[in-house]
Amino acid sequence: MASKKFLELQDYSTEELLNEIKETEVQYQKSKFDHAIKGLDNPILLREIRRDISRLKTEARRRELSEMTPEQLEGRSRIRRRRRKG
Repeated sequence: MASKKFLELQDYSTEELLNEIKETEVQYQKSKFDHAIKGLDNPILLREIRRDISRLKTEARRRELSEMTPEQLEGRSRIRRRRRKG
């Protein structure tokens, strides 16, 4: 079953999604720095932020692939096939 966070991401526009990625990455860096200096009350927060970043990037990539033309997708498939052989 899809998580609530995933369903919320589908409502974002592409521009909002990219802005959210940037903001979340900045928040992660600040939290990581704070944790290194003085420690966080809840260090699990770092893991949750990392996972949120991954969700955001996955949704952005899904949208990027859905906008590709069939020719671009075919080229992508050839590249992936070549990587598997090597």
